[in-house]
Amino acid sequence: MEASFWHKKWERGEINFHESEANPLLTAHFEKLHPANGSRVFLPLCGKTRDIAWLLACGYRVAGAELSGHAVSELFKELALEPKISKVGKLTRYSAKDIDILVGDIFDVSAEYLGPIDAIYDRAALVALPLSAREKYASYLMKITGAAPQLLITYEYEQALMDGPPFSVNGDEVKQRYGAAYQLTLVENRDVAGGLKGKVASTETAWLLQKANK
Repeated sequence: MEASFWHKKWERGEINFHESEANPLLTAHFEKLHPANGSRVFLPLCGKTRDIAWLLACGYRVAGAELSGHAVSELFKELALEPKISKVGKLTRYSAKDIDILVGDIFDVSAEYLGPIDAIYDRAALVALPLSAREKYASYLMKITGAAPQLLITYEYEQALMDGPPFSVNGDEVKQRYGAAYQLTLVENRDVAGGLKGKVASTETAWLLQKANK
């Protein structure tokens, strides 16, 4: 999607994708990655998700990447944190205790800028991207994080019935994108109550992506 698409959604408050509470699939399954206390968790395309507050409350450190500075400003306000703001390359870094968010194009986020990552939580990144961008994204994510273990959440529905985002990403595609680097485990698959955006029947799936050959 064009950057302007997302900027306009945040400016207009068109954020139906934003959940008011931590995602139940996160709270149910994140511990299955066996993250150590104080692990640093990366959330790509994080918006102002309440999942960040949950992770911080659980004792994790959070790193994120987000295109919209508006979203990140709101995130810090809702967390009651005053960020230190600095420039790093083409990006703007918002930092406070245990949290660092890089604002800008995710493909400008380097491993150096991001720092060490122990785990990834992807609820809104892979599914936010059209098919043409997902292969590049998945490869880049693994590159900048050293293929850290991941909790990935996807949607599956009849794509012809509704335009994304979120886009439909089925199990075969998850295996195509990540199967060479990770051992994949489907841990929960559930129907989306009322349909996705209230329009189409959809399932929501949680995947554990753990290093292969362990």
